[in-house]
Amino acid sequence: MLKPLLVYIFKMEIIMHIAMVTTAAFIIRVFYVFYEILRSGCQLVSKNKSIKTVYCIGSGGHTTELLRLMSYLDSKKFHPRLYILAKNDISSEVKIQEVENDSSNYSVYRIPRSRNVKQSYVSSIFTTIYATMCTVPALCRFKPDVIFCNGPGTCVPVCLVAFLLRCMFILDCRIVFIESVCRVRTLSLSGKILQFFADVFIIQWPQLKHACFRARYFGRLT
Repeated sequence: MLKPLLVYIFKMEIIMHIAMVTTAAFIIRVFYVFYEILRSGCQLVSKNKSIKTVYCIGSGGHTTELLRLMSYLDSKKFHPRLYILAKNDISSEVKIQEVENDSSNYSVYRIPRSRNVKQSYVSSIFTTIYATMCTVPALCRFKPDVIFCNGPGTCVPVCLVAFLLRCMFILDCRIVFIESVCRVRTLSLSGKILQFFADVFIIQWPQLKHACFRARYFGRLT
């Protein structure tokens, strides 16, 4: 009776030790990635000639701004393209089809909204968690090199998943956040969150420099 009990205790100690070492290693990795992001030491390097690109599409003005930004990028370089948008966003998909103009080098993936207009911050925690879980399969399959976003709530779960997968060595993805042009003096909620996760954080008004110590200003982009 004593021997099986000792064997069981020994196995549990090994499991606990492995779990502690794994947790410690993951925490160190998270801090290292944060350090790389905050010192702006992250470079976009792709082993292939093309760069797998994710565009986080919002609705209305967010979509228009991001698609306008796309026009400055070389579509022959930034492909294949994955557009991630909310399930109930119909108008944005129409705009995407117009921009892509019958191209076969893109796809669309829908996730639940992380936060609806006038939704309370408390309840948005749960909807964001649900949206985050729905995002994991898409990013694991697509394995993007870069994510572009400009402030819609849809981008928060996408970027958080990309950050965690990067910490786990599953992805090597960079996040480029461009704050919406309508944000002149204060950051959006997405901007306040992602200023710590985005490799490049861009503002479009010089008045916003005080709101984010990492902000880069290149003038109006959208």
